[in-house]
Amino acid sequence: MAAAAGPRGGQWAEQRALGRAVRLLQSLEEQCGDPRLAMGPPSLRDLLPSTVRLLRAVARVRHDAGPGGSEGPGGAWNFLQVFLANLEAKAKQVAGLLPGRGRRGASDDLFLEGSRLRQQLAKLALIFSHMHAELGALFPKGKYCGDHYQVTKAEAHAFWREHCGARCVLPWAEFQALLNTCHAVEPGATAQALCSTMDLTFSGHVSIFEFDIFTRLFQPWPTLLKNWQLLAVNHPGYMAFLTYDDVQARLQAYRDKPGSYIFRPSCTRLGQWAIGYVNSDGSILQTIPPSGPLSLVLLEGQKDGNFLYPDGKNRNPDLTALCLAAPQQHIHVSEHKDSQTCPFCRREIKGCEAVSFYRFTGGTVEGKASAVDTDPSRDQESVEREQVGRAGAGRIPGSSPSECPPFQAPLALPRLRAPIPLPRTRAVAQWSGGSRAQATEGAAG
Repeated sequence: MAAAAGPRGGQWAEQRALGRAVRLLQSLEEQCGDPRLAMGPPSLRDLLPSTVRLLRAVARVRHDAGPGGSEGPGGAWNFLQVFLANLEAKAKQVAGLLPGRGRRGASDDLFLEGSRLRQQLAKLALIFSHMHAELGALFPKGKYCGDHYQVTKAEAHAFWREHCGARCVLPWAEFQALLNTCHAVEPGATAQALCSTMDLTFSGHVSIFEFDIFTRLFQPWPTLLKNWQLLAVNHPGYMAFLTYDDVQARLQAYRDKPGSYIFRPSCTRLGQWAIGYVNSDGSILQTIPPSGPLSLVLLEGQKDGNFLYPDGKNRNPDLTALCLAAPQQHIHVSEHKDSQTCPFCRREIKGCEAVSFYRFTGGTVEGKASAVDTDPSRDQESVEREQVGRAGAGRIPGSSPSECPPFQAPLALPRLRAPIPLPRTRAVAQWSGGSRAQATEGAAG
């Protein structure tokens, strides 16, 4: 009985912690009722009730599942402990900025766009947005999936599973040591900057979800930290923790300098970049380019004259070094390569026959004009077959080739059509920068 009491006591403590977090967020939601606090996405007024629903779903599923499950280090409960402690700390920071319940006394600076307090509130809203996305990714519909979460980039996924196993969260110091076995991390300020970039929720830990986002932003994997160093640490156009509205406001000062641009991680499409720039007519556009290395997008935009002045500065960093170390192409051949079935109809191959092709040397053509098909619904293959058929039928039995001029028909190879899709292959290659992102003013993210 004593041994069984432990898991039950742990489950009771877990449910109590989840309930306390729900009540804290509900109280915070009441404080955000002032319409002057309305802001563009991400908005606390939308995030708080959505996070409450997620926490309730987690509590319900965990309660129904009973004690046990992924409760080891880095497992479900370990993640929830880190998450709930961080949630409580961030909620208290937000509450300190907002007016308390039952009173309207708050600093006027909080309601002024661009003020210091407003910027602090916007940054906390971004952190809440990241926490909401992380919880939803690791507990979809309340059910834990961190032990089999799939990192988007194959090499990054292999690294995590090889070094971290089934864990979904690690303390930063431990993760830094593991990452150092593959990518050298300089201690001191560089390691601290890397932590602030990767730890989206500022919890002092790194989850597999945060690692996924980071490796998508700073792909490809072989030059991961070099990409991060050039694009985030040294590039004047990189902006962390900015929203769509913040980008619009920052670029207002450069409307008379077309080609000015800044870029930031998208807050609505995590793992993708959002780029804002001043168009040739002075308008400010924002775009989310297709998933791929950001360096290629910036170089292509530089050629087009869109991305010339990072944050209005005249010096545009040279990113060509990031494109020279592209990995070689690798093609995955499926198991059907050596199968004993036809690659088109998928029926079993029962034998092989030698086939020879000879040019047709004789025959007359009945009605040359009929050889031109005017029906667009018929394909070229059927027309060629009819041409050959008419030529053979028009030949006089027993006549010599000299009596009948030969029909000169071009050699047409048979066209095979597959009734079902061919076996799929997977290609891992450098992302092509050929598809250019089309900028739209409504590309908020």
